[in-house]
Amino acid sequence: MNPSPVYLGADVSKATIDCRLLDQSFTIANDAPGFRQLLARLRKVSPQPVHVICEATGGYQNALVHALHTAGLAVSVINPRQVRDFARSRNLLAKTDRLDARILADYGVANQPAPDSASPAHLERLAQLLAARDHLVAQRAELKTRAHQLTDRWLLAQNLRLITSYDREIKKLEAQLLALRDADPQLATKAHRLDQVAGLDWRGALGLLGYLPELGTLNRGAIAKLAGLAPLNWDSGQLRGQRHIAGGRAPVRRLLYLASLTTVRKNSLLKAFFLKLKAAGKPSKLALTAVARKLLILLNSALKNPHLSLAN
Repeated sequence: MNPSPVYLGADVSKATIDCRLLDQSFTIANDAPGFRQLLARLRKVSPQPVHVICEATGGYQNALVHALHTAGLAVSVINPRQVRDFARSRNLLAKTDRLDARILADYGVANQPAPDSASPAHLERLAQLLAARDHLVAQRAELKTRAHQLTDRWLLAQNLRLITSYDREIKKLEAQLLALRDADPQLATKAHRLDQVAGLDWRGALGLLGYLPELGTLNRGAIAKLAGLAPLNWDSGQLRGQRHIAGGRAPVRRLLYLASLTTVRKNSLLKAFFLKLKAAGKPSKLALTAVARKLLILLNSALKNPHLSLAN
């Protein structure tokens, strides 16, 4: 029988990580020497295994998670909203780094989350390249919007130069994405398979594989919930409220929603589904969200079953 794990709460910031292990609080640097210091400390806890709990903090946790996985330790990256709700349920309304570390440790003890799987190096790089491209595309969109507000000729010319610069950098990132795809046969096979679905281009295919690597490994309900496209009940007593989507991975949901705009024109099955919802009086946004969910389930099935026909 395996011994029960000891949960370590790690509140990660840009420069430091506040830790809570059993009844001890300590702080390490958020860098390689700090990780070595942490691992040396954790070896003293043996024979009990240590399970590290941290929050998703915009990427500041990535280096720590990688170091822990390399060392063979269990780690779970939790949605900050879930941790905050857990703290409120215990009437812990104050917020400090040391207190947050203790709450994370308590969250582990109470909920015993499953450890996250270590991502292969090529998928980690894929996610980073996708995030970088999304950032540049968003910045370019802001510049294009600003162009309509400018009247000064010099500023307009500068704005155009900046847009042109962003175009070049986005193309460079896309070249890196294609090279990464083609260098890994399994990734290339999956991307080409998803690209067969009308309405999804190679960018969308790689986006799903990078932001949702679980695609093709879960059932339809689980994958929809992970993406934040599963309708959630809102019932109480005799009240039957409207179903709404919530949570999940925003980049995946945004990607699928945008893909659905094209899919309802090019995919006959999903177009018929969309028109049926519209005929039933559903608003366009709700109908497109339903199409996005159906598209996700189709893509999930396509990766599970390579013989599934995607003709439409």
